[in-house]
Amino acid sequence: MPVLVCATCGQENPEVARFCLACGAALGVDEAAPQEERRFISVLFVDLVGFTARAERLDPEDVRAILTPYHETVRREIESFGGVVEKFVGDAVMSVFGAPTAYGDDAERAVRAALAVRDSVRELNNGDARLDLQIRLAVNTGEALVSLGARPSMGESMVAGDVVNTASRLQAAAPVNGIIVGKETYASTRDAIKYEPTPAIEAKGKAAVVPAWIASSALVPAGERTVSRAPLVGRGRELGVLQGIWERVADERTPTLVTIVGEPGVGKTRLGIEFGRVVGELGGRSVRGRSLPYRDSSAYGAFAAQVKQFCGVFESDPIEVGLQKLRDAVSTLLGPSESADVAGHLAILLGLDREGSVADRETLFFSVRRFIEAVAGDRPTMLVFEDVHWADRSLLDLVELLAARLRDLPILLLALARPELLDARPGWGGGLPAYTALPLEQLKESEARELASQLLSTSENGGRAEQAALLAETGEGNPLFIEQLAATLSEASPGDDSALPTTIRGIVAARLDALPAAERTVLLDAAVGGKVFWRGALERMTEDPEGLSELLGALERRDLIRRQAVSSIEGDQQFIFKHVLIRDVAYDLLPRARRRERHAQVAQFIEEATSVIGEAAAALGRQWRDAGEHERAIEHLMTAAEEAERGWAKDRAVALYREVIELLPEEDTERRSVVKRRLAIAHAAAFHSLDVRLLQLDED
Repeated sequence: MPVLVCATCGQENPEVARFCLACGAALGVDEAAPQEERRFISVLFVDLVGFTARAERLDPEDVRAILTPYHETVRREIESFGGVVEKFVGDAVMSVFGAPTAYGDDAERAVRAALAVRDSVRELNNGDARLDLQIRLAVNTGEALVSLGARPSMGESMVAGDVVNTASRLQAAAPVNGIIVGKETYASTRDAIKYEPTPAIEAKGKAAVVPAWIASSALVPAGERTVSRAPLVGRGRELGVLQGIWERVADERTPTLVTIVGEPGVGKTRLGIEFGRVVGELGGRSVRGRSLPYRDSSAYGAFAAQVKQFCGVFESDPIEVGLQKLRDAVSTLLGPSESADVAGHLAILLGLDREGSVADRETLFFSVRRFIEAVAGDRPTMLVFEDVHWADRSLLDLVELLAARLRDLPILLLALARPELLDARPGWGGGLPAYTALPLEQLKESEARELASQLLSTSENGGRAEQAALLAETGEGNPLFIEQLAATLSEASPGDDSALPTTIRGIVAARLDALPAAERTVLLDAAVGGKVFWRGALERMTEDPEGLSELLGALERRDLIRRQAVSSIEGDQQFIFKHVLIRDVAYDLLPRARRRERHAQVAQFIEEATSVIGEAAAALGRQWRDAGEHERAIEHLMTAAEEAERGWAKDRAVALYREVIELLPEEDTERRSVVKRRLAIAHAAAFHSLDVRLLQLDED
């Protein structure tokens, strides 16, 4: 009998059913096709070695008995690092990091997941010698077309692209129980993962060999940031403010909460690390904990990490060992009479006691408070909470409660956050007895140039002023962006026009993924116009023009775009992206079909809203070019080129004529000849004034 399969839960239902008998979802409703985007992702392949031949000799039940714990183990480790299992194909597993949501460290998480899978499979074998599982693993990073609405659990494919094929080829070449990674993965993770060299891979279907590296271990624990090797530039004032606060905390025993707020890459973590060194030099101590958008087994993950550091508990410790270390440390701090309850409550918070429970939140917070009072009573202490914009509400409550209730204690609570924290929690820090908000801005132009110059002076490219100026301009004052761009430049071959570094792309993509869907759609559409765009063009793209003002206002408040006081189009609102790299990443997310459609809409807007001369003609021509309308593009680019030539802007005319030639078909020899002659005249005028007179006389 025909059945209807529920798209939500997979339940088979009678053909006449209108709603799923298992979950209640509507049946037979046509859903919109999944939205597609181009994304940089990391793909992890895991495959059993020699299992196909082995399975031929086994009973089907024995095969299942082996594969079930293997699949469960692999899935658990992948998902613990925020990955999505795309598919199981027999004994092979493919997973994706960076889709449907990017977190900025997708390649690193993929490699860490691979390391965890390798170690967990080894433990499986140790627990049951009959398993004897051998695996090969590979991680590859690159661009893919992603179906954001796909449901891998329902067998729907989520990603497609060469990055997947290459990952599969790398996996086949990996050593037994080894992890092999591609070039982009290595470049993005080499500061966090230890690698061993290996010969390039001759992969099936690849014209050139594929560079590869073997991942052996992590250099830093999961969740910890590697310290930037770039010099600290332009943060003297902020360090001075923090040192002044610390001295007051230590001398006057005034518990204080400080929040450093800034965009991704602006240097919050680096400033916190440098300040931690100052605290140590002044006789204090600091411990750090980071909130993650994935993998937190506890709502209090960042605080749990701090407690573990105080007590000497390592992630690699067996639960019994970690629990004993915690009890011993708490007993030393509080004495035997009080330590049992406090240690018991902290064990639950740290995930060392998964069966115990706390009567209520106040009881838990009281134990935390007593522990902190004992720690800070022994020595001035700073607790650093990184990435609190990702923190669970319970942790935010805890931090504010400690800041409000601790008294006569030399303790500083330092929170590092993106602006999203204040969007989610507008009253953060309000009403506390001692609170400071310290905004961290982009570097000034002179500081950005100084940083770029120092970075280039350590590379083979040297510290040439023009390169430093270019890096400072492109990075727009963001220290991490400047550092990554400098690294890309120093490693590039002569004439290599490298793409945007994967690290920067991941950070920006993660920020865009955190936006509400409607705001994100507007931002991606706006990117089609370029760094500068107009409201009128967006009105052509949206189904809700009335709601556009609210969405643009929200993007302004998030400091992603800025409204300009003067518009080049009369009667329209003009905006500019806060950072050109935000625009570039947003644009790269759009699939080609949507790009072409949006470019045509922008072109139509420019045609109707301007007189189409000068710069407008050039902009219009490029919009039609990117819309795939080459004849219309040629017309407007020629107009712009001729106008530039008449105004003796010969360099600009040369560039525009070259753009026209690139668009003209090879077989259109007549027009190509005409434009090439115009190009020669403009080129001669720009560089050889005498030659141009001769050419013009000859033409007459």
